[in-house]
Amino acid sequence: MNEEFVGALKEIVKEKGISEDLLFTTIEDALVAAYKKNYARPNESVQNVKVTMNRENGDIHVYSQKIVVEEVFDDLNEISLEDAKAVDPRYQIDDIVDVEVTPKTFGRVAAQSAKQVVVQRIKEAERTTIYNEFTEKEYDIITGTVIRKDKGNVLVDLGRIEAVLGPSEQIPGEDYIYNEMLKLYIVEVRNTTKGAQVVVSRTHPGLVKRLFELEVPEIYEGVVEIKSISREAGSRTKIAVYSSDENVDPMGACVGPKGIRVQNIVNELKNEKIDIIKWDKLPEVYIANALSPAKVLDVVIDEENKSAKVIVDDNQLSLAIGKEGQNVRLAAKLTGWKIDIKSKSQQENEKNIAAE
Repeated sequence: MNEEFVGALKEIVKEKGISEDLLFTTIEDALVAAYKKNYARPNESVQNVKVTMNRENGDIHVYSQKIVVEEVFDDLNEISLEDAKAVDPRYQIDDIVDVEVTPKTFGRVAAQSAKQVVVQRIKEAERTTIYNEFTEKEYDIITGTVIRKDKGNVLVDLGRIEAVLGPSEQIPGEDYIYNEMLKLYIVEVRNTTKGAQVVVSRTHPGLVKRLFELEVPEIYEGVVEIKSISREAGSRTKIAVYSSDENVDPMGACVGPKGIRVQNIVNELKNEKIDIIKWDKLPEVYIANALSPAKVLDVVIDEENKSAKVIVDDNQLSLAIGKEGQNVRLAAKLTGWKIDIKSKSQQENEKNIAAE
């Protein structure tokens, strides 16, 4: 060991964010094990050994730690009071005496052991740093670069780590081209034995929420609030917004001048349709808004069952229900209410039958 080695260790400490004391202490512990493995005789395996490493010049010393006793029965771990006082007159019974036993050839073994410890500590520190870095980004958007496809998965480079975009987290019909830049939502960061594992998604409603927060200053500033989102990725999203400021139009803020804000989000989501809905504290008004673009005539709510009967004009029925029931399904998910839609003529027929 020498000053250059110690200097290199201290540079590593700065670069990797490793605790200097922890690194040196770990090296010393490894050197104890190295000494016992390479220099202690079989019957000396119980010997108490301490290794110190000078933090400035790298000098290493190995000490056998012996307890001061009146009569020695175990010369590996015990030393007589007379011999202890020959080292230092201040020693008393039950004190611990450090007797240096540094082998002349210990330097090479020490260097190899220290190297292994340093490499391991660097790996651990980098894993911890990466995990902490991405934990702070959990439930946020990150930009990644498509590396390759593998058995239905898409591997994405996030800078310091690769993430796997699984089949269930991919937008249906979306192509993932090599070197393409993607915005991804970090669903979860796991700390595994192999390091940080980042779970990313393109289908999570949180992706839409964060895109709006980034694109609409009023949302970021808290003037406009996102109350709820329901999404069928790749097809359609409904987002309910509200502002307590009467001077602010929450829907207009999200749409932006000439529709530029919402269009940027639609482009990022590869032309996924987005319905921006005005949230209302009155459930009947909120439900009617949620069924946009259909026009609603009446909403009758059942508070106990949290269900609503919605009446629309005959020519609005298919629009209210949507293709394969998508519009009403998303509206129900957005509002949290069960929604039953009937046309005006269906409602009148039911009334006539009941009257008869």
